[in-house]
Amino acid sequence: MPQKLRILLVEDEDHLLDAIKLNLELEGYKVHAVKDGKTALKVFKEERFNLIILDVMLPEMDGFQVCETIRLENSEVPILFLTAKNTSEDRVMGLKKGADDYLVKPFNLEELILRVGILVKRSMKSDDLKELNSYKIGDKTIYFNSFELKQDDGHIVPLTKKETMLLKLLIERKNEAVSREQILETVWNYDVYPSTRTIDNFILTFRKYFEPDQKNPVYFHSIRGVGYKFTDSQN
Repeated sequence: MPQKLRILLVEDEDHLLDAIKLNLELEGYKVHAVKDGKTALKVFKEERFNLIILDVMLPEMDGFQVCETIRLENSEVPILFLTAKNTSEDRVMGLKKGADDYLVKPFNLEELILRVGILVKRSMKSDDLKELNSYKIGDKTIYFNSFELKQDDGHIVPLTKKETMLLKLLIERKNEAVSREQILETVWNYDVYPSTRTIDNFILTFRKYFEPDQKNPVYFHSIRGVGYKFTDSQN
């Protein structure tokens, strides 16, 4: 197996991290192993991976949150969850957050290797079938990969990375109230905590972009005491 196939392994149990890393390397994969979610996100942004193996229970930021943050920037890299909980609720949660597979501890290393191989092959086959990463609101289309907002008349408005990530989070959670804490963890990654006013200003900016009547929003709503919600009856 070519060495170019790279795996990001996120596991905080030393013995398990070492065992998985060794077995994957014996199969020919190049493995970058880290022990917490914050480091995982930093590494993910700096390097390219063919697969992410992600423990659910991690210090500082759990695997579900790491997965959701990765999915805001990359909808294609396969993600395999490892978990100590064999419950349908956890499996459903993992799949909702964007995971491709789910393995319960303790597991057989041979089964892990098989699942890794299947996910990597599947991702390589779909390399030429990239998902259209855009969303239309009214007469404007958001292009998440190029950080642009394009009007039907051709006018283009550049978006910041934070604007794009927050838009994508709210749109992917359409019709759900997203808490301020969720926004801080997912968009700001714990690095810098903006004030509530900062997030409010983002929502005000989105209303300027998309709302026909900013005082009576139909897309971007503030939920008092909770956070924010995006609704769109046209999509």
